[in-house]
Amino acid sequence: MKKKFTIENEPITSIVESPAAVYTLAASSNPFLNLVRSIFLLLGIPNESSAHPPIKNNADFIDIIRDGIPRKSIDHLMENTGLTVVEISNIIRTSDRTLRRYTAKQKLNPEQTERILELARLYSRGEEVFGQMEKFKSWMNNPVMALGNKKPKEFLDTSIGIELLINELGRIEHGIFA
Repeated sequence: MKKKFTIENEPITSIVESPAAVYTLAASSNPFLNLVRSIFLLLGIPNESSAHPPIKNNADFIDIIRDGIPRKSIDHLMENTGLTVVEISNIIRTSDRTLRRYTAKQKLNPEQTERILELARLYSRGEEVFGQMEKFKSWMNNPVMALGNKKPKEFLDTSIGIELLINELGRIEHGIFA
């Protein structure tokens, strides 16, 4: 006998044989929006605020990058990821002294904002793949054979390095350890 399940806050109504099938549909209904929510939570930025329209696709990030995000977003990111001011300043290519002088509401420039968003995307994806931020942080701090026995943290200073880590997370997610 088929039962009808409705998912709250999701535009999906399905007739299925088990609730597990509905869960799968809901979880994968819009993975991009789930990632956006996770990124914004790491940065302490509400997804729908008066500062910017809601993010619906990657192109919507461009306006946020051009406008800049507030310095306090870095504090949220450091709190959630365990990265230090010195590590963040190296990643965004500024001195830690300069970064410390920013006021909480002072906006980062577009290059710094883009790098912080890339970093938040990586940590959000890592938490998703590993199931817990603590497990992902442990992975980031230990040598990985697939990365030439280097710590993943060593790759955070370039966009290509961050993309390499995101690709490695995809391989881990699919059970490909090379």
